[in-house]
Amino acid sequence: MDNLALIESFGDFKDEKGISKIDLMAIIEDSLKTLLRKRYDSDDHFDVIVNPDKGDFQIFLNKMIVEDEMSEDDDLEIELSEAKKIDESFEVGEEYTQEILVSQLGRRSVLTLKQILSTKLQEYNNAALYDEFHDKIGEIVVGEVHHIRNKHVILLDDEGNEFILPKENQIPSDYFKKGESIRSIVESVDFHGSKPQIILSRTSPVFLEKLLELEIPEIQDGTIILKKVVRIPGEKAKIAVDAYDDRIDPVGACVGVKGSRIHGVVRELKNENIDVIQWSKNPEIMVKRALGNVTVNKIEINEETKYALVYTPVEEISRVIGKQGQNIRLATWLSGYEIDVYREKREDDDVNIDEFRDEIEDWVIDEFKKVGLLTARSIVDKDTDVLAKLVDLEDETIDDVKQILKAELDI
Repeated sequence: MDNLALIESFGDFKDEKGISKIDLMAIIEDSLKTLLRKRYDSDDHFDVIVNPDKGDFQIFLNKMIVEDEMSEDDDLEIELSEAKKIDESFEVGEEYTQEILVSQLGRRSVLTLKQILSTKLQEYNNAALYDEFHDKIGEIVVGEVHHIRNKHVILLDDEGNEFILPKENQIPSDYFKKGESIRSIVESVDFHGSKPQIILSRTSPVFLEKLLELEIPEIQDGTIILKKVVRIPGEKAKIAVDAYDDRIDPVGACVGVKGSRIHGVVRELKNENIDVIQWSKNPEIMVKRALGNVTVNKIEINEETKYALVYTPVEEISRVIGKQGQNIRLATWLSGYEIDVYREKREDDDVNIDEFRDEIEDWVIDEFKKVGLLTARSIVDKDTDVLAKLVDLEDETIDDVKQILKAELDI
């Protein structure tokens, strides 16, 4: 096999992977030098010339001319008498350059070269894949579900590139079927061994940002600015928006008529509840808006510690905190202030027992509700031994509940 035929034997692979002729020639040159180092321990005595225009290459071996019977390495040295048969003018100490065909290196070397070239081509493709998707970190990609496993889902795009969507990066209510097309963002690209591993996410706030850009043209063209996005995947999200033009209502533009613009995003996120608020430089206004449509009487801001104390009527507490504390947590993330709630009470104030589900287990609260004990005072006003006869709970559990309720009522 001559040099040109060797290159042509890799032509199909080159076309399939879309490698340019120049890149292929560079890979061939590197592969040839690797082969020479394996065969001769060094490529110092060789010149490799690759011609991308002709699609060919040449290997030249530079031999040192030595006195007769003084050659220690016939591969790298040539005796004077042999050199003079080629050219009478040669002298000891000069170099003689000889072209080497790959076929002269032996069949085993040709097979080795093919293996090296194949490895180099794979390395090239892996590097190209890494560069391509490293530049797409934070961008949406679409993949078809190929395999569903316990800890992750494997997706393939139209080019056959493999993506991994880990369980922790899936929305809790995500349910995938083989062959289904899934949208996600590229979260990270790292080498796993010699192959790049592309990790996707559907739980990142960036995924929500990119979905909003797709659905709302004003965000895409910069008319509306996404100031901040926070979310508890599959449950609730809050986004703060602003507009360069005061005549534009950024919240209305994002939500659309009857929620038409944001509905597609909500559906993609498995009915994640999305609150859209207008961003403000004023921290009090920002905290109030971040908490949503709740009654707030006063807000005390500590700029130094980034702390906000919110004064709210006792009947508003459950709405301020939200289900499992989601509302106040998201408002804290969105505003950048650690939000605490001061419960404004009157002497006759009482609190519905359901508002303590963050501190008391659901089944315990349900035991009290079964016997009509629906408020904090209805429980703390009774002795533990009386309550023990009414509910199927241990005395110790009842005392713990009463302690929590008394702390709330300042008793």
